[in-house]
Amino acid sequence: MKRATATGLAGLACAMLTLGVAAPAATAAADRPRLGNVQKALSELAKNKEIVGAIGAAYIDGRKAGKGSAGTRLLNDKGGKIPAGARFRIGSQTKLMTQVVIMKLVTEGKLSLDDKLSDLLPVVVEKDLVERAGEITVEQMIHHTSGIPNWYTPELVDAFDFDTYYPPLELVKKSRTVERSQEPGEKFSYSNTNYMLLGLIIEDLTDHSVSREFERRIYDPLNMDDTYLPTKWPGGIKGPHGHGYHPDKNGKLRDVDRLNMSYGYAAGGVISTTDDLSTFHRAFALDKVLTKEEKEALNAGRPAPEPKSSEAKSSKSADPRVCGGEYAPVKGGSSGFSALAYTSRDGRVQFVVSVTMGANHTDPAIDPLVKKAAEAVLCPES
Repeated sequence: MKRATATGLAGLACAMLTLGVAAPAATAAADRPRLGNVQKALSELAKNKEIVGAIGAAYIDGRKAGKGSAGTRLLNDKGGKIPAGARFRIGSQTKLMTQVVIMKLVTEGKLSLDDKLSDLLPVVVEKDLVERAGEITVEQMIHHTSGIPNWYTPELVDAFDFDTYYPPLELVKKSRTVERSQEPGEKFSYSNTNYMLLGLIIEDLTDHSVSREFERRIYDPLNMDDTYLPTKWPGGIKGPHGHGYHPDKNGKLRDVDRLNMSYGYAAGGVISTTDDLSTFHRAFALDKVLTKEEKEALNAGRPAPEPKSSEAKSSKSADPRVCGGEYAPVKGGSSGFSALAYTSRDGRVQFVVSVTMGANHTDPAIDPLVKKAAEAVLCPES
């Protein structure tokens, strides 16, 4: 795969993502959104004991408007600062890329959103890997309404098992030991197993790896030169980067930087940078990755949000959106790290942040801290 130079990349990205005729300089300056200080926001974020390090950058109209790095690469103030342009794991933001490839295959007539899992992957029936596979559709797997249990649970996954490779079908098999809790299509129930299966469907229909399809359909066209889905063991993060930590059964924090590569795949394995994620989410918002029609088809079967509890309604921090709902984050994470990308509704503004932690990312203290940093950057006047 031939990569463009940095200079060529900047020119091509600008050409791809600019809509219509450029506004006069005076008008553009007057319309330029006002953002807060990224470095200051990240420095405040890294003061919290749960945070080891944080990097982030803000973008306006596809151009960087601020960046920062705070905390350190390693626990206990060791390792120096994380380079602001370092790579990091994007976790479940990978799922949006998987959706893009699936929708392109739908457009090409290679499958339908109504196709049944049993027809697309007969092996899951032959080996009894997925219950009721003949009733589950592609659309249900995309939107987590299939009812297929999640294999990624503390009971089934050892966070410190760094060296065992599990093929996707073996992880799917783990979910078979978990009892179903709903009918196919009944309601939303988050499950990484859905995206393991979607990845296998992509590979079966294209005769390419998921990684190659990501490169061919997303990374190469957008010149996302620093983004990749690891395919060779151990599949670590290239270059200097932040390390995340996770408590073991005795509560001792252990470095989980290596992270079992097989746990990612089409559900959460991609590694990227703030620049590349900004490019991807901006292009997605501007219908450059999927057309408007493809996005409408993709979202047609999305379940309506469940009503919030009275406690959640009364808690401002329970809502992940910022700036009066103008920005809703796309989030990904796993043991020791979290990555969020905020994009304005019109696609003009992004804030991408990666956080490495000395605590489990499910700790409810983490999300409000990152949200506060995002508000300081994206809506400083509120």
